[in-house]
Amino acid sequence: MSKVREVYICSACGAQTMQWRGQCPGCHEWNTLTASVRSVKNPPGHGLQSATKKSDIPLPLCEVEDSGHTPYGSGLEALDRILGKGLVPGAAILVGGEPGIGKSTLLLQIAGMVAASGRRVLYASGEESLPQIKGRAERLDMLDANLLALSTSRVEDVLEAIHSAMPVLLIVDSVQTFTSLEAEGLPGNVTQVRAVATALLEACRSASCTLLLVGHVTKDGVLAGPRMLEHMVDTVISLEGDRRQMFRLLRVFKNRFGPNEELLVFRMETSGLRVVDDPSTFFLGQRDPSLSGTAVVMAVDGQRPLAVEVQALVARTFLSIPRRAALGFDTGRLHLLLAVLEKRLKLNFGQVDIYAKVGGGMKLSEPGLDLALVAAVLSSYYDLPLPARSILWGEVDLNGQVRPVAAQDLRLKQAQRLGFDPIIHPAEGEGSIHTIAELQSRLFHRNVHGRR
Repeated sequence: MSKVREVYICSACGAQTMQWRGQCPGCHEWNTLTASVRSVKNPPGHGLQSATKKSDIPLPLCEVEDSGHTPYGSGLEALDRILGKGLVPGAAILVGGEPGIGKSTLLLQIAGMVAASGRRVLYASGEESLPQIKGRAERLDMLDANLLALSTSRVEDVLEAIHSAMPVLLIVDSVQTFTSLEAEGLPGNVTQVRAVATALLEACRSASCTLLLVGHVTKDGVLAGPRMLEHMVDTVISLEGDRRQMFRLLRVFKNRFGPNEELLVFRMETSGLRVVDDPSTFFLGQRDPSLSGTAVVMAVDGQRPLAVEVQALVARTFLSIPRRAALGFDTGRLHLLLAVLEKRLKLNFGQVDIYAKVGGGMKLSEPGLDLALVAAVLSSYYDLPLPARSILWGEVDLNGQVRPVAAQDLRLKQAQRLGFDPIIHPAEGEGSIHTIAELQSRLFHRNVHGRR
């Protein structure tokens, strides 16, 4: 069966588009688009036609041909490690991130390095023109004869380029900017995103071409479009960070070819993104341990331990309702921990404003942050600095007990390797702690019964 769709065809160059425009997107002539009714066939794989495909015939797994699916390098060894063994032919990778965070820069770097290895790469952009792509490639020093570029908003153009150029790697930036004649509606809606992604996935799998698909995110930081898009792809990664900071975090949320919940740290430079080889103390920066209100937590993000600074400021308030502000973690956690401190340590925070943040622009959600946050608040409250090389982690419950957290041995080994002392943690052994009252007595024994 075929569907009847109304499309607009340019009388000058023959380009097609789903909506009427004043200017043709192909030849840029004005007022040349005219409406036309076209019969659109169902995409391959539907109906009885798919019964003739060899891939649709059940086969014993031991007889399946797996040649030609050997992973190849992306040019970044650290990225290959967190992806598994590199880029797998026929695999689909969804890359998400806020606007301006560096997605296009990172993908163009990968495209240039893969092209430099002798493999053909196609970079299809629905957001930038060819001169813009070339200018960014020149800045990154990634120009290569094997790197092809295409500026279009029609997925049919990309499908034709896949069959004609036969690239090993296809980068589509971004899926929300492309339209398909198989679907109705404006670019970016659920129907269009599903149709575009399906067409690209089927074409790349049949051609054994790796697909890197860029996806926009919502204001809440989740990938926009249908949730089904994340289930269709093999790997979902996200590029995060503060655009005003020089670092970026690459997180792996789903991976069929390697470990999950991995983390990679990049540094933004004029020549592009560079991998931070040892990010264990990268987020401490030029920290001054002689100041009060600061503590260091050994956090675990994915499978990587990171030493991160936690800051707190307790200041006298002139408002009837004191202020509470948190940056880098949930504000509700700050309110909860302050209530525990008031109840279990008999402290009065009713006349002070309390501000807390995670240093370096990091965002933490793991429970091991609790103990370091409590120590930072007490340090600012008593105006006493913590020991210069101290580090803490642990979960604080509503009874003021300090509970163990995941990856205890990993945190302890990393803290010892970096030379932190004392190491305060909830597990048994040297430096162990069980309640926040013990923490207060150990670090602020001179001011347990007084206020600053």
